[in-house]
Amino acid sequence: MAPPKVILQLYPMLPAEDEEDRKRKRPLGRNRDAYNKALHDWIDIIQAAEDLGVWGASTIEHHLHSEGYEVGPNPGILNAWWASQFKKINVGAMGYVMATQDPIRVAEETAIIDHITRGRYFVGFARGYQSRWTNTLGQFTETRATLSDGSSDDERNREIFEERVNMVLECWKQDSVRLEGKYYQAPFPLEEGIANYPANKIAAAAGGEGEVDKNGTLRRFSVTPAPYQDPHPPIFVAVSRSEPSVRYCARNGFTVVHFSKGDGVAKYGKVYQEEAAKHGFDFKFGERQNTVRWPHIAKSAEDYDRKLKQYDLDIYKNFYSPFFPQLPAEVDWIENMKQSGLFLGGTIETARAQFQEEFAKCPAEYLTLIFHYAQQPKDEVIWELEQFMRHIWPTLEAVEPQAAKAA
Repeated sequence: MAPPKVILQLYPMLPAEDEEDRKRKRPLGRNRDAYNKALHDWIDIIQAAEDLGVWGASTIEHHLHSEGYEVGPNPGILNAWWASQFKKINVGAMGYVMATQDPIRVAEETAIIDHITRGRYFVGFARGYQSRWTNTLGQFTETRATLSDGSSDDERNREIFEERVNMVLECWKQDSVRLEGKYYQAPFPLEEGIANYPANKIAAAAGGEGEVDKNGTLRRFSVTPAPYQDPHPPIFVAVSRSEPSVRYCARNGFTVVHFSKGDGVAKYGKVYQEEAAKHGFDFKFGERQNTVRWPHIAKSAEDYDRKLKQYDLDIYKNFYSPFFPQLPAEVDWIENMKQSGLFLGGTIETARAQFQEEFAKCPAEYLTLIFHYAQQPKDEVIWELEQFMRHIWPTLEAVEPQAAKAA
């Protein structure tokens, strides 16, 4: 099996010496100089990634990060900017939080970026787990952030998410659409249509089929432009231990972005394969799976611990962990990161063995690497990425899946 397509994901995380320094610099997320430097130095990292043969570069949608942890409020603008800078690397985001987004606007924006890149573009969708901003930006449908807990808020979020992703697909694929959802309709109001549109005659004659009825009322819309890729760009969906989300992706042929341990990736990779087969897809085990890991390539075990403490501890302790409060009162944070299954690293030899073990469990088609840039300086990110692509990535091609060994 070919080695995975590597995706580099960065936010950025604006730098502070430690937690106390972050408090002193409040609100660091609004520091003009820090953000401006991170934004422009980012280009050097993506250029290095392109030169090293990295398949893609991506970012996220997160808002209101006053602490400076994940400053990524508009992935589309970043993707369009990157597309103007690079000629080979794919760009995208993982991804648009659809329960807070207008599906027509997302379809338009992403189609334009697809044209800017001439097809070197992928689109990511996510459900939204951060209440500070998901509840605020999703207020018009009373969306609530979710941790896939099966609650009523979780199910409502899922309904809105799936409805709007499906609508984006319709807008991409069809020359005219009538979007009839529980939470979103177009035209609006749906049953009345839009009467007395002054330019209805030319819309009827030259617009999408069925846009205008015989009375001159708009009944459908034609969302422009159509994407550059036919029928649309590749779709990635962020999933954290949610089997319903995995099955939804499988039914539609979307790539699952796994924020879970290796055993979880293997488990849900099998679920995906079986569910996809029910819907006419013949995917190999690991196909359209994307494993997400936070790596560090270090010069020694002690150097690995230093990097975890200096670049990852602050955000892991104060931001990631509160969303998943399952830790004891006294925590060895460095050891907890190592045991999470999400952080992999050490010397080249140690990191290589860890990644090989991961891909023996599930030979994922994609591998997303997250570095806490710019908390981790640009030059160190580039050095680690170079070590990974030269000394670890090529070896993953030869990894034999455990399922194949058992057979």
